Amino acid sequence: MKIAFVLFNGVTFLDFIGFYDVIYRLNHFEETKGTTWDICGLSEEISDELGLTVRVGRVKPDLSQYDLVFVPGGMGTRHLRYDEEFVSWIKQAENVKFLVSVCTGSLLFGAAGFLKEKKATTHPNVYELLEPYCKEVIKCRIVRDGNLITAGGVSTSIDLALYMVGLFVHAEAVELIKKQIDYPYEMQGIVEV
Repeated sequence: MKIAFVLFNGVTFLDFIGFYDVIYRLNHFEETKGTTWDICGLSEEISDELGLTVRVGRVKPDLSQYDLVFVPGGMGTRHLRYDEEFVSWIKQAENVKFLVSVCTGSLLFGAAGFLKEKKATTHPNVYELLEPYCKEVIKCRIVRDGNLITAGGVSTSIDLALYMVGLFVHAEAVELIKKQIDYPYEMQGIVEV
């Protein structure tokens, strides 16, 4: 499996890191050994809302070449949904096997037109921003509608990644990872359409 982590200025890095810290462990399991990923963006450096800056590994790669495209949230999503260059880039992921977002990353999938006939979720404080883009906003932590998997606010990023590990490997792998990261919580609020 090949994963694209899409970053942008104004990202909430915890949305990304919570997911990344769990999902990179797919290489520890026989079923998903050989999983690779790229940290992608429209520029070589990306800064969050607070000024923390990271370098990306791939600048504007063809997103159609990935099996999973992950988009985190952050305040930057509010204006990026109207940014033609960014939205055109995201549209390359239209036929990717898994489209995954946390928090307001779902707004960017919405701007790309991926949510038109889908049920989705986002951060609870901005459900109304998601409404114009999707068939129905489900007010819960994780929603899977076909190949689209969206999640709520920042803390949901860990549960989302654990959910994905359960899809790709098995429940025992999820429990092992939870022990590795000292995560005593149970996933809740999952809706599969």
